[in-house]
Amino acid sequence: MRTRLLGILLALMACVLVALGLPLAVSEAAAQQQQLLVDRIDDTARFAALAQNPPEQAGAPTASADEQVHTLETEVRRYYEVYGIRAGVFQINGRPVTADPADWTDASRGDSAEAFREALDGRRSQDPSQSWPWQQNRRLVVASPVVWDGDVVAVVVIESPTGALGSRILHGWLLLAGGEAVAVLVAVAAAVLLTGWVLRPVQDLDKVTHDIATGRLASRVAPAGGPPELRRLARAFNEMADHVEQVLDQQRAFVADASHQLRNPLAALMLRVEAMGMELPEGHEAEMTGVRVEGHRLARVLDDLLGLAVAEHAGQGAERTDLARLTADRVQAWAPLARERGVVLVGRLPKEPVLGMADPVGFGSALDAVVDNALKFTPRGDRVTVTVTADAERAAVVVTDAGPGLTEEELDRVGDRFWRSPRHQNVDGSGLGLAIARTLLTASGGALEFTPNEPTGLAVTLAVPAVQPG
Repeated sequence: MRTRLLGILLALMACVLVALGLPLAVSEAAAQQQQLLVDRIDDTARFAALAQNPPEQAGAPTASADEQVHTLETEVRRYYEVYGIRAGVFQINGRPVTADPADWTDASRGDSAEAFREALDGRRSQDPSQSWPWQQNRRLVVASPVVWDGDVVAVVVIESPTGALGSRILHGWLLLAGGEAVAVLVAVAAAVLLTGWVLRPVQDLDKVTHDIATGRLASRVAPAGGPPELRRLARAFNEMADHVEQVLDQQRAFVADASHQLRNPLAALMLRVEAMGMELPEGHEAEMTGVRVEGHRLARVLDDLLGLAVAEHAGQGAERTDLARLTADRVQAWAPLARERGVVLVGRLPKEPVLGMADPVGFGSALDAVVDNALKFTPRGDRVTVTVTADAERAAVVVTDAGPGLTEEELDRVGDRFWRSPRHQNVDGSGLGLAIARTLLTASGGALEFTPNEPTGLAVTLAVPAVQPG
């Protein structure tokens, strides 16, 4: 989220900088060219004055036309040698009075043609179009008329190369780009700080929400930093989490108390049933057997409810646990029941320790529930396999059976409380065994996964975070 928000802020900043930078760049180029034009206009005015008003010496008569032409030639030649700018004074037919370089013989043609015609009308030529650094070998032409007795008698034309102008424009653009780069860096730093300040409460809220969703109900958001609205949201979230935890504690307490309190009346009821059975006449054995079966079933349900309440109330007691050794003990404990049911219980256990972060008691109880479920649904003569695996991230125990398995829709619901497949309603159980196993694993940071087993049956994986030896 922070990356997306930074991207949006930086995109907006880039649009603002482009919107401001382009007009500034154009303005910079126009200012540089205008400065150049002002200098060239001053130069044409000076040459026009020399052509119109020949210099006078104190106490001397007015210079002759030849002296005037010589003075113009000297000034034009010196101007070209010093500045490298073409300049000339041309007659109204375009022929030069004097021009430098010498090969410039006609101002009415070429780059200066349009400016020359405008000057013949008795006014300075219009400003040329904007010159850009990428336009090579372009010249800016300025032409001014030489007026005598109200008539245009000659035209001063100056063709200025734009190489130096392009360099000055590029230099101005580089300074502008440098300023914008500094502005971008400042904007990035400000955006990073701003997004961090705004999103820190959101990140804390996301982390705590995940913790609560995975069973760590004691997690809370620290309402510090960020905008006032997010601080109020953090406080409201903490209040909601407190209420939810209180309700769940009350629910667990009710289930535990109810199941515990019902066991004593149920035990007394079963004793009275047994006493009544001894006094009933013959022929009622089937009814008594049904009453005993239902009574024992109700007792198992109460035991499972109490076990579920205890599992949900259990703390996070995860520690370094050797899953291979723990699994070997549980397989050995279930072996007699497997033999009694005619099921082959196989443990595929590595010789070296497989370490994982788990609550040994909780993980063992969860494994007991899964193995019990596998033995319950596996037909006689088939096999239940318990395998211990590990990789860099997690350690797992996989229990596979050869039972009827579950459909894809049933796989989505398996592990829910009191849920049982409609196809397995005739099998003993309360529908709480796998729910208890999932609760015990989740409390210590583990997970319970269900996948089909080929060619038939169910594979249940009890996974916890792995711990590297050492």
